[in-house]
Amino acid sequence: MKPKILAGALLASVLLASVWSGTAFAQGAPIKLADVAELSGGGATVGNNWKNGIDLAVEEINANGGILGHKIEVSHADSQSNPGVARAQVQKALDSEPYVLLGPGYSGSVKVTAPLAADAGIAQIMGGEAAELTQGGNKFLFRTSFGQQSSMPKVAKYINDDLKAKSVAIVWVNNDFGKGGRDVITKEFTRHGIKVAADLSTEAGQADFAADVSKIKAAAPDAVFIYLNEEESARILKELKRQSVTVPLIGETTLVGQKVVELAGDAANGARGHVGLTTDAPIDLVKAFREKFVKKYNYVPDHNGIKGYLAIYMIKATTEKMGKVDGKAFADTLHGLTIKAADEPGILMDVTFDANGDIDRQGFLVEIVEGKQVIKKILPKLN
Repeated sequence: MKPKILAGALLASVLLASVWSGTAFAQGAPIKLADVAELSGGGATVGNNWKNGIDLAVEEINANGGILGHKIEVSHADSQSNPGVARAQVQKALDSEPYVLLGPGYSGSVKVTAPLAADAGIAQIMGGEAAELTQGGNKFLFRTSFGQQSSMPKVAKYINDDLKAKSVAIVWVNNDFGKGGRDVITKEFTRHGIKVAADLSTEAGQADFAADVSKIKAAAPDAVFIYLNEEESARILKELKRQSVTVPLIGETTLVGQKVVELAGDAANGARGHVGLTTDAPIDLVKAFREKFVKKYNYVPDHNGIKGYLAIYMIKATTEKMGKVDGKAFADTLHGLTIKAADEPGILMDVTFDANGDIDRQGFLVEIVEGKQVIKKILPKLN
């Protein structure tokens, strides 16, 4: 081979490699994202809402020319709501060197996959809410919603200040998500002088809550704090109504989300909770998102649909901030970044990401009234 031809071939191979490595990006090359989510199994509600939110955002951005002129391509893999499967799927996804990894939604699956993405130097934007996820020094992990260390103090304060409860029964799911929430809320109750009248561990996928509710009634608490996955939340709400438990029922997003309301029916009425994201928020951009989602998928999304949608606009805003597609600089750029809805409407609400990958933005206290979330309070950004 002639020297000039050989040099040209070598240069082409280097440029091609750099496209996928993230150190440089060829003009017109697609931005490839990999999503690993709970598309089947116990977390199917979470994962499919997340996936649909992602796809809606990708469709919108591509229709408007992409990100810095690059169209987005996203692949979806099913974790089957199993941490072991999630780890295998993430490893497979990372082998293709995506620009950013999306998911999973379950905290247990995030826990076992985050080290893989960090070792690869690839940012991971996930849906898990367990407090420990962003407290271990992983500089590549980012949330799309509040972590438990941000939300639980607000819940405990509401129970203490507004409900004046002196004793609370805690019902939590025995996984990383549930245990993390239980540990944080228990500390907050102690700080407020609130007695834990019953501390009940349940299992993911549990169908019968009759015995648990009987224990709650026997403990006679002033309120019940419920921290389960969506499907189980609906089941326990039905059982609480069946056994005529009338004390306030308080939780987080997983107690008052859209899917829970649909599954629990009338039993959801009266349930209250802190939510970081809700399609019932009195914010024009959130209302517009809801309309677009319903038009495309023919159902009202829960918070997981919003989280998936936001994940893509986080990528768009961060990349445009850099002015280039650079996977190696992505995480450093997103740390400390404030994205304003006035500049990027797809982010829906102003948001700031701290050095741990945690978020700061508005939150809401809601109550289910006649099958709908009613906003009781808008909680401002902490900083």
